Order: sequence, then C-alpha cells, then structure tokens
Amino acid sequence: MAETPRIGVYVCHCGMNIAQFVDVPQVVDFSRTLPGVALARDYQFMCSDPGQEMIRQDIRDQNLERVVVASCSPLMHESTFRKACREGGLNEYLFQMANLREQCSWVTDDRAQATAKANLLVAAAVHRVALHTPLEAKRVPVNPQVMVVGGGIAGIEAALQIANAGKQVVLVEKEASIGGHMAGFDKTFPTLDCAACILTPKMVSVGQHSNIRLVTFAEVVDVSGHVGSFRVKVRKRARYVDVEKCNGCGLCYQMCPAHTYPSARVLSLAGEKFKETRYGLPEPSAPVRIAVTAQPAEEAAG
Repeated sequence: MAETPRIGVYVCHCGMNIAQFVDVPQVVDFSRTLPGVALARDYQFMCSDPGQEMIRQDIRDQNLERVVVASCSPLMHESTFRKACREGGLNEYLFQMANLREQCSWVTDDRAQATAKANLLVAAAVHRVALHTPLEAKRVPVNPQVMVVGGGIAGIEAALQIANAGKQVVLVEKEASIGGHMAGFDKTFPTLDCAACILTPKMVSVGQHSNIRLVTFAEVVDVSGHVGSFRVKVRKRARYVDVEKCNGCGLCYQMCPAHTYPSARVLSLAGEKFKETRYGLPEPSAPVRIAVTAQPAEEAAG
C-alpha cells in the first residue's frame, strides 16, 4: 500500500468573517489528528503575502507533499494558493481548498454547528488531497473559427466585430436572407432612426467581408466536440436557384409557376391589415368588384 503523503493544513481566520462563528483553534487541533497531516497552522489572513510565504517556507522546510487551505471560496483564492504551492516547489495540483466562510460561518450563527461542519470540510479535503496526483498544463491546438447562429441585427453585428478582429466567421441564418425582424421595421426606438439605413450597410458589409462565410436558408442540426474543437452539422435547404448567377432582381419568383417564397407579406396597423404583397407584387387587401348593369341594345343605340 502506498505511503500516506505529508499534508500541511492551514486554517484562515479571514479577519472575523470565519473566526466569529468558527472555533479556528479547535479546527486546527482536529486537523492534527487526521491521517497524513504533518503540520497544521492558523493565520489571520492566509491570502496575504505573509500567509503565502508561510506555505512556501513550510513546503521547503517540512517537506510537505500536499497542502490544504481552509478559508474562503475557491473562486476567489484557489489560484492564489496554487501559485504559492508552485513557487514553493510543489505541483500546484497537489492542493485542495475547503470553504469555511461561505459554507460555514456565513450561513449560521450557531458556533458549535459551524465548527463541527468546518471539521468535516477539512477532513474531506485532507482525505481527497491524499489521492491527488501531479498534473501538468499543456498546450493543445484549437480552431479559432467562430460560428454565429442567427443573422438578425445582433448576429450581423457579432459577426462583423469578430471578423474585423481577424477571425474567420461562419454566419448561419435559417431564412433566405439575413436581416431578421429589423428588416421589417420602418423606424427604431427611441431615436426613430431609419431601420433600413442602419441595417442595410451592415448586411452589405457581411456579404463583402473576406472573413465571413454566409450560409443562409440553413439550420444547425447537431453540435459535438468541446471548446476549441467543435463539430457542427448544418442542414441547407434546397433553393432551386443558382446563387452564383442570381443578382437579386426578383423576376424569378414573379414568373415562377410553383408556390414562391416568400408567398406573402402583410402589413398591419393597430391590428388591422392595410396592405398585402404577394409574390413581390402589391395587391389591395380585398378584390375590387365594379357592378355593371346590362342595357337593352335599342336603348343603348338611342
């Protein structure tokens, strides 16, 4: 069976944040009874320069092989103590942190219960760190290409910002054209600026930008992989139009005998339809019928 490593335990007072409701000296005494613990200390502020120097010095002088710090949240100071371990000559991943502030002293005013829980958290950290193995950070290749899903004004702006930073961007839009809901607006709130005046230059910039690949009439159907190495499957719907030859004149869907896309666009005001456009040709909202009364031939001649 492998020999138990030498473990150092450091309990922080954090001013009065921990010490007010946790009996820190009692936690230190309890830590000394745990298997593998060669050293247990307490200090007012372990995250301070003297506190970090204490860890570095003990690693060298006491031949510590593992370190446990019982203090605040790992989100705040885990990197701080890992750096101290590394500078003391210990692999930074042979370190474990117990959160006594957020998980004990800040959630109860019962000193006995807070101290008992602190003992359990320290014991758990000690047993865990004994099983740690050294790790080494390494560099792996990543794909810096970015996919933006959705070609509305937000997606357009995101794609342009990333592309202008020198990254390759794939912009995927489910409709036949980018622009989104803003393309149907007349004015924008609160300045009442012309929506098209803002949107259309950005649409042109997307189409002409060398770092942006525009994929329209398509949807993302699957995403796999991990950060830096995603694999995305995109399904493109049939257009029945040669996009290399299309100049956007719109004559094809005026003349097409099949059901065209888009089939209609309806404008409404206060919930009432006042204009409808079908196949690119404006029509009244209802057919106009003119009544014509037939007259006898002789009356018409007279």
